[in-house]
Amino acid sequence: MKEITRLGIILLIITSIAAAGLGFVNGITEGPIDEQQRLADIEARRQVLPEAEDFEQLDIQSPEKYAIITEVFKGTAGGNETGYTLKTVPGGYSGSVEVMIGINSEGVVTGVNIGNHSETPGLGAKASDEAFKGQYTGKTTDYELEVIKSGTPSDSEIAAISGATITSRAVTSGVNEAIRYFNENLK
Repeated sequence: MKEITRLGIILLIITSIAAAGLGFVNGITEGPIDEQQRLADIEARRQVLPEAEDFEQLDIQSPEKYAIITEVFKGTAGGNETGYTLKTVPGGYSGSVEVMIGINSEGVVTGVNIGNHSETPGLGAKASDEAFKGQYTGKTTDYELEVIKSGTPSDSEIAAISGATITSRAVTSGVNEAIRYFNENLK
């Protein structure tokens, strides 16, 4: 019995030291990680709404209604409104997928950027490829988009990534939520 207690105390000491070390390292790296995320978001906004020079964060109207929208920014250039960027986090195959969407003042999608995700490499991760995300550019906010598995997509359709239909639908649902928010709150 003494041996088990002694081993338990040793294990407790080791795990306490490891936990303290991990907590210390986390405290040191938390700030730089947050800063890198902030810079990545700024770059994503510039990619999806390239005509904007400055971005102003807006409050999300009815956040309970638009649960997957995490941020809305108004883009301006020379003091004039150029459009909006919206970040959504729809659920994909392996977890949430960050989707940054740019919509200009005329109601046209100017770009989509895929941020942090845990989708399957070689399948769902292809959502970041220009061949997939580029399909959204030029789509209008007049209608919701639909994912198709085969064939040539029409103006309201997006061709799914082969073998990653769930991810394709997730990204499209994020874009559709941004379109819905734009039509109901920003138009």
